Amino acid sequence: MRAFTHFRTRYAETDAMGVIHHATYPVWFEMGRSDFMRELGVPYAEVEARGYYLMLSGLNVKYRAAARYDQELTLTTRVSEVRSRACIFVYELRRGDTLIATGETQHICTDKAYRPARMPDDILVALGDAAGGG
Repeated sequence: MRAFTHFRTRYAETDAMGVIHHATYPVWFEMGRSDFMRELGVPYAEVEARGYYLMLSGLNVKYRAAARYDQELTLTTRVSEVRSRACIFVYELRRGDTLIATGETQHICTDKAYRPARMPDDILVALGDAAGGG
């Protein structure tokens, strides 16, 4: 399963060189992850309401081309790996056919006290199925 997030870049996201600031990309990844979880039928707000966090434990971004103000971009988000207490999301950002950036975030499931925890079975199954492992 893949989620597609379409958006237009904002002026506040640019740097002094007129390109989108590098720190903006992880924010967009979070936007894509939230859309992915909603499309999966397990909104992240529901995960938290049930007493769990998918805490960020790693982040990688590879910048391929510059994005600038007021461009229409499409972020593709998918889950690539799922374990009982962790998962990995991967991202591909494009402007039309041009690849702008790729990325990956690693997440550990914790309880509200930030202790590692096993994901609830329904979430584990949904993510596993989306990754092609179920």
